[in-house]
Amino acid sequence: MIIIHAGFHINPVKEEAFLNEVHSLIAASRAEEGNISYDLMKDTEKDNVYTMVEVWKDEAAVESHNTSEHFSSFVRKAPEYLAAPLDVKTYEGNKLEK
Repeated sequence: MIIIHAGFHINPVKEEAFLNEVHSLIAASRAEEGNISYDLMKDTEKDNVYTMVEVWKDEAAVESHNTSEHFSSFVRKAPEYLAAPLDVKTYEGNKLEK
């Protein structure tokens, strides 16, 4: 399992447009083969900060997502909403046992 956290610092004047745009990405991504979950979380301490929490079955599912039209379209538009560079962290989703 692959877990991705994508952090978005959104320009406050572009927040509504970002949210409108990202809802299409979320719906299409959730429908993809190999997607386990795809959720946007709003930071409780910082204004205009969001984290996309993605869980994928495997690396092949991530690669397929990264080349999908809906993802590519969002990536092209994302810079107009951002107030800081996108911060992406990827994790191997193996639970640690005691």
